[in-house]
Amino acid sequence: MEYERLNSVEVNIPKIGLGTYQIELSPRDEAISALRRGIELGMTLIDTAEMYGWGRSEEIVGEAIKPFDREELTIVTKVWGTNLAYESVKRSAKASIARLGTYIDVYLIHWPNPSYPLGETLKAMEELVSEGIIRYIGVSNFSLGQLKEARNLLRNNDIVTNQVEYSLRVRDPEADILPYCQKEKITLMAYSPLDRGRIVKRPPQKLKVIAARLGKSIAQVAINWLISKPMVVAIPKASKVEHVEENAGAAGWRIPQDLMTELEDLEEERARWPRS
Repeated sequence: MEYERLNSVEVNIPKIGLGTYQIELSPRDEAISALRRGIELGMTLIDTAEMYGWGRSEEIVGEAIKPFDREELTIVTKVWGTNLAYESVKRSAKASIARLGTYIDVYLIHWPNPSYPLGETLKAMEELVSEGIIRYIGVSNFSLGQLKEARNLLRNNDIVTNQVEYSLRVRDPEADILPYCQKEKITLMAYSPLDRGRIVKRPPQKLKVIAARLGKSIAQVAINWLISKPMVVAIPKASKVEHVEENAGAAGWRIPQDLMTELEDLEEERARWPRS
């Protein structure tokens, strides 16, 4: 597995992690087996949230990680946008660790919510760091302006990651968030790196040709394209062992520069990709 430094802290995380959105909809044993297989393959970054199945995803993660050395794992979870008041953040974090059965490595604000003062939310998160309940603070779905504001409001910590949607099809972060994160050494966690499966189900012809030339699957090429970028890690969701193994196979090689150029230039064809 390839690794990326988490911001400037002394933590290396795999370039490909394990997403868990809606994993609770799969048979529990199947989901746990998939997560454990991913960890065995080096995908030791596990992303979840209190909103995912309203706690059930966190419970599945907690069960899946029991056989492993906790210090080898990086557990990410998120506080929902209606729980951003000072006391609510504290309660949410403690409820998450109860479901996970362990501390939280990276605690994210799931979505910005102007109804709650950001400074109040971040104050609670900094206190959670001091209390040892969480190790690091991050955000999700923050614009560049919101990310900068969050960094300015923190007193003793920094934002270690901004988790945003990013894929061969959804390229919005390239406009400003990605360059900023790369410059400031903030890890960009790309969720939905396969555009919720649409890239695999209905890929553009050029992507199919490139995958065939490389002897790789569509998913592997799409994920490899992402993780080839500095400060970018991908967290594809997979609830089946075979899909986890396929995703893990996106690491350890590089797309040749001529084919990378073709992938970067998919804009015109990308606009015609169906949304479903």
